[in-house]
Formats: sequence, structure tokens, C-alpha cells
Amino acid sequence: MITAKIGENAGAIWNALQGGALTTKALKKATKLKEAELNLALGWLAREGKVAFIEGEELTIALQ
Repeated sequence: MITAKIGENAGAIWNALQGGALTTKALKKATKLKEAELNLALGWLAREGKVAFIEGEELTIALQ
């Protein structure tokens, strides 16, 4: 059950990133996910090689 929810949240992140890279703060706002939900879904996408993490003043996520 939780795996399905993580996958659903990963889809929400994927859709939000279609318009371009976002900071974690902006991504959280765009998806309306709680921090733990966001992190689990980002882990899912990272494991699949679907997102890139850009380090700077704030962590930015982009689709690969």
C-alpha cells in the first residue's frame, strides 16, 4: 500500500518537473507533499535514474 502511494507521489513530482528544474522548497509547494512524502518519492525517482540533483545555495531537482 505505501509503495503505491510513493509511486503516486513520484508521479506528482515528475509532472511538476515537466516545466523545468525546481528547488525542493518549490517542489514541495507545487506538489503539496509533506517533507517525508517528498523525500520518499525523490528517492524512488533517484533510484530509477529519473532525476538529477543540483547542489547550490538550495538543492534543485531536474528531470534527467
